[in-house]
Amino acid sequence: MARYIALNEFCRGKFIEGGLPAERVLVRPNFVDFAVPQPAPREGLLFVGRLSIEKGVATLAEAMALLSDARLRVAGDGPEAGLLDGMASVAKLGSLPGEAVRQEMSRAAALVVPSICYENFPRTLVEAFACGLPVIASRIGALAELVRDGETGLLFEPGNPRDLADRMAWALAHPELMAAMGRNARAQYETEFSAEVNYRRLMEIYQEAIDEVKSHAH
Repeated sequence: MARYIALNEFCRGKFIEGGLPAERVLVRPNFVDFAVPQPAPREGLLFVGRLSIEKGVATLAEAMALLSDARLRVAGDGPEAGLLDGMASVAKLGSLPGEAVRQEMSRAAALVVPSICYENFPRTLVEAFACGLPVIASRIGALAELVRDGETGLLFEPGNPRDLADRMAWALAHPELMAAMGRNARAQYETEFSAEVNYRRLMEIYQEAIDEVKSHAH
């Protein structure tokens, strides 16, 4: 009778590998409820999250060191924060409240997600999509599924600072293409990650479980 909810197909596959019955593991992604972002100039790169090993902060720092004209704003704090110290191209904002993060996402050219571990479904990613912000992410785990390379962002090899630097440089050199990816990201948010869509999906999952219980009761 039970149903298990995974946030994406990658996680669903892992749950099934772990022994859960495939027919009972259903996908309902994370969501946020953001209005259409107002048109505004976008520039620079943004990182949002905990500054810790698994988030790929070392890779990010090394990639920034390879670029001469990139600018990165960092919203977050953590044990790896010192890796970004002394870098003139990096502005450390510290931990920010949600609305301030949303404002940063609405004016950046791309969000950088350089994780070296499997992510479940980063809330920052769906927030970025809702803000019309394309994402430059590691090609690892669910990130490789959630970010469509060349459509809603760019993918790079996890733990490879040179590859990340190349993607960031390309993004900054092609603002119009990145803006188009941002529009694609917002469109995907509206069709897959909005509150309304997720409510309907959750109700479908509940109804499926209820119907199965009813069928066994008879």
